[in-house]
Amino acid sequence: MKFVDYVTITVRSGKGGAGAVTFRREKYEPRGGPSGGDGGDGGSVILEADPNLYTLLDLRYNRHHFAESGEPGGKNNQKGKSGEDIVLGVPPGTVVTDSNTDEVIGELREEGDRLVVAQGGQGGKGNTFFKSSTNRAPRQAQPGTPGEEREITLQLKLLADVGLVGKPNAGKSTLVSALSAAKPKIADYPFTTMEPALGVVYLDDYKSFVMADIPGIIEGAHEGKGLGHQFLQHIERNAVLLLVIPVTDKDLQGTYETLLNELEAYDATLLDKPRIICLTKIDVLPEAEQSILMDTVRGYFPENERVIPVSAVARKNLNELTGRLWEAVRDNRKAQEQLAG
Repeated sequence: MKFVDYVTITVRSGKGGAGAVTFRREKYEPRGGPSGGDGGDGGSVILEADPNLYTLLDLRYNRHHFAESGEPGGKNNQKGKSGEDIVLGVPPGTVVTDSNTDEVIGELREEGDRLVVAQGGQGGKGNTFFKSSTNRAPRQAQPGTPGEEREITLQLKLLADVGLVGKPNAGKSTLVSALSAAKPKIADYPFTTMEPALGVVYLDDYKSFVMADIPGIIEGAHEGKGLGHQFLQHIERNAVLLLVIPVTDKDLQGTYETLLNELEAYDATLLDKPRIICLTKIDVLPEAEQSILMDTVRGYFPENERVIPVSAVARKNLNELTGRLWEAVRDNRKAQEQLAG
């Protein structure tokens, strides 16, 4: 399935039905009172978060969604039928903005969250509503109110606990594949990952977290270079960042600084997130050189950075890595619960 995280659609709610002007005409009551019913309400267009959806692909191929209008009221105080609502499923993490004003309309983060993006018009009152002691035969009724039409932009920001950040061909996809059931595309050339991929990492029955493989970042990504900043947005929601750098990189410190600079240029608050440095591909080195390497490369990074060397192919140190990531995710969840409570 193709991953689509940005789409613009047009939505229009239904207009309300008009109220009726009628009078009772019964056998022994030829000049009966008013009996005009109210018009039906127009249907609304509603977005709903569906955890079974992972992409906005369906909406890309169907960009116009128009709800039914309400029917007019009838005689004998019969209310017109209301128009059917349209409910569009979207993945959790979808942010909705007005395409013309860039105003954020709302966000759907959890299963079942709903957002009305076009409110249906109200049905008009029939002449029965206007009956009073001084106006026993009203001949006025209300027209229904119009519906709304607007163009909205849906933007999906992945709700993952851990986001992998690294240059192209750093071994991110291989790592996600080794830690989870996800099967991202893996090949030995840059930009293999053309779209974000999610994988669930299970430690045991009660410990799990979601990991996002983000397409590779190069210098200038925040300006749109490489695959651009459209994928940096997915890192905003990650609780923990995993900086992935292969030990084969000829400039470990330079790559580390490039990644941090790109994150800061896109959104300086990203540097406040907990992060771990993962040195990948240590299996390419002889066993005897691996420990020597670690003594050397730690000097390339600040002392407060946590550095874990791994081999996804040889499955070396993966348990240590997942354990450290779980601790960071757990601490973040506790902090969020305290803020919410």
